[in-house]
Amino acid sequence: MNPASIITRCLKRTAAALAALALCIQPAAAQSVLRDAETEALFRDAAAPIFKAAGFNPGAVELVLLNDGSINAFVAGGQAIFIHSGLIGAADNVNELQGVIAHELGHITGGHVIRFDEATKPATGITVLSLLLGGLAAAAGSPDAALGVFMAGQQAAMGKVLAFSRAQESSADAAGAQFLSKAGISGRGSIDFFKKLQNQEFRYGYNARGNPDAEFYSSHPMTSDRLTTLQDTYEHDPAWNTPPPADLQTRFLRVKAKLYGYLAEPQDTLRAYPEYLTDTPARYARAYAFHKEAFADKALEETKALIAQDPANPYFLELEGQILLESGRPAEALDPLRKATAETGNEPLIATTFGHALIATENAANFAEAEKVLKTAVARDKDNPFTWYQLGVVYEAKGDIPRARLASAEQQLMNMRLPEALRSAEAAEAALPKGTPDWLRAQDIAMSARAMLERQRKSR
Repeated sequence: MNPASIITRCLKRTAAALAALALCIQPAAAQSVLRDAETEALFRDAAAPIFKAAGFNPGAVELVLLNDGSINAFVAGGQAIFIHSGLIGAADNVNELQGVIAHELGHITGGHVIRFDEATKPATGITVLSLLLGGLAAAAGSPDAALGVFMAGQQAAMGKVLAFSRAQESSADAAGAQFLSKAGISGRGSIDFFKKLQNQEFRYGYNARGNPDAEFYSSHPMTSDRLTTLQDTYEHDPAWNTPPPADLQTRFLRVKAKLYGYLAEPQDTLRAYPEYLTDTPARYARAYAFHKEAFADKALEETKALIAQDPANPYFLELEGQILLESGRPAEALDPLRKATAETGNEPLIATTFGHALIATENAANFAEAEKVLKTAVARDKDNPFTWYQLGVVYEAKGDIPRARLASAEQQLMNMRLPEALRSAEAAEAALPKGTPDWLRAQDIAMSARAMLERQRKSR
């Protein structure tokens, strides 16, 4: 074996090791974001006292729901907490969700995302040094020694990153406990959730006790150790026996059932929530299951039973409108959606569905109201591509082609359809009055699309 081949093999191993190190700390990027007005309102209200305790403005931290069945949450992009749908399904009460939010907020206050270089720089240095030493050993005619040096360096680099990650997790645990205590929220839910994680470890045969390798390769402290530390902390806190607010817990159970009905296969939903159950969560879940199976009458029957229990609930009204709209009855959907929009103060997601229903009637008399509703929605939530699409439909119907192109450009940019976004923005810019806010926005979109296309070209 010649020295060049040894170095080539080491370079390949280095690339693989660095990729593995990245995977240890990077959240999965392929999950889709789930937008739901009721769920987002629950997240905000459950998190508000925790954010206040940590000294944050509640609106400064974004809470994002991901369509992912695993039990996980993570921080990314500075001040955004991503929560997997599987975590909501696994939690039994809102207090468990609050425990997770407090822990993730601990990562934000600790600056753990932006401080990752503190681990990767030394780790990269160790890897490069081991590569150089291995190359020298290979050149001296000792290929086995070269591989041994490299593998030892690779393990040391990995250990550096994983130890840093475990330290961050312990720090986030401690910070989360402080935030919950200051907010007067019990840590009981946090303990219960850790016990769920521990049960999963046992179920899958992952138990670090007596297994040094398992502990070395873990990016988190061992769950049993975290439980021991946190249980003592939480049990001595004055809030330990404080139950979560009844209204918040009721809303949590409703959202949990709603997500299950929306995401699970209908037959699974009907097994989990059989028809003899008549409580609100069961009816909510079944309404979604029946709607997915195109049993509109049965879905509406469940929804009307929910509305009879709580006539002003905007989310029940939203569901009724959604079922009618998606069953080809947009005119009938207008009344419940108009009420839901009013009850929530023009909540953007609900208002967008209302605007969609107005357009879907194909009645030109409804388009002026649709334009007003959708403009209000994008003013409060600019990051919903479907709202921009619907607004573009309204503009095109009234003959305002430049603003229709601008709305298309907004939607296309958010969906990363960059060539189309650039063409739409340039067409809008050419036709809009110069110097107006819409003309300036068209310029901004065109510049952004060009810059991203150029970065893509250079990365190839």
